[in-house]
Amino acid sequence: MMKLKEMLHMGTDTLLKSGITDYRTDAWYLLSYCMGDIRRSEYYMREEEIVPEELTGRYFELIDERAGHKPLQYITGSQEFMGIDISVNESVLIPRQDTEVLAELAIEHADEKRVIDMCTGSGCIAVSIALLSKPSTVTAVDISEAALKVAVKNAEDNGAKIHFIHSDMWENVVGEYDIIVSNPPYITDAEMEELMPEVRIYEPETALRAGPCGLDCYRRLISGAGEHLSCDGIIMMEIGCAQAEAVSELLEQNDFKNIRIKKDLAGLDRVVYAVKS
Repeated sequence: MMKLKEMLHMGTDTLLKSGITDYRTDAWYLLSYCMGDIRRSEYYMREEEIVPEELTGRYFELIDERAGHKPLQYITGSQEFMGIDISVNESVLIPRQDTEVLAELAIEHADEKRVIDMCTGSGCIAVSIALLSKPSTVTAVDISEAALKVAVKNAEDNGAKIHFIHSDMWENVVGEYDIIVSNPPYITDAEMEELMPEVRIYEPETALRAGPCGLDCYRRLISGAGEHLSCDGIIMMEIGCAQAEAVSELLEQNDFKNIRIKKDLAGLDRVVYAVKS
């Protein structure tokens, strides 16, 4: 039998020895999750409490998973995005705060617009647009059937009205839209080898890798965008922080105008957006 505070101490120590950067935070989140989402204030009132062996065993199972560098979000099955609870598993990328820059920009422009989210993954962008603005329609597309199952669940769980399409980029997409939004794969082959284990081992490679220069998906996305955008329609895409110039050139080559860059909170280039000529 073990006290609550002893569980937290041992969990923290295990993650520290396993090289987990946020070992204190992650040990706490897993304890809270295991104990029914207890708050810190409740923990301090209960830290001397003896915990049933079943819960103790479950906590250290979760700690062992995290010690193996499995992402915290895949262990708990969720990640907050734009204030919305998004379910995740290893079929989809974990939503990042950086991507909220793209979602916020789309939300600013989405009222009364037909929006399509290409490479939707978990559906976090599409769900946030549907819930936090007033689009006329939201469509979400992904090549992965497993990812679409997660996205559909997130739409249903949050009451977001979204039409989903299983498609390899534009292959099965028909019709015209006012906004194309996308966080496509953009990691180069060389960068893939340098990613932290949590990303390299656990997150889906097909949602990350985009060829030698990281531009493969941008080329396909942009080349087919024109025939699916309305007059003066907008395309907006998340980019790697060193890709603004290359993606801007692709947009110019495909006759887009008013090409602009939006930075993230760290001051790095994060979104490129442009208008159809």
